Amino acid sequence: MGGAGEKWKKSKPSKYSVEGGELVRKGTECPNCGPGVFMGEHSDRKVCGKCGHSITGDSE
Repeated sequence: MGGAGEKWKKSKPSKYSVEGGELVRKGTECPNCGPGVFMGEHSDRKVCGKCGHSITGDSE
């Protein structure tokens, strides 16, 4: 089994990209927790893993 570093290598790079020398966040951030806490994207909703806030459908 991989350590904690292995999990980070798989999940974090998909949330960020570098465009024009600037770091760009690709995921939806939680409106309650603020920058750096992303919402988990499911087929019918987005849910914050930290506070549990959820957004369903087009209610953004």
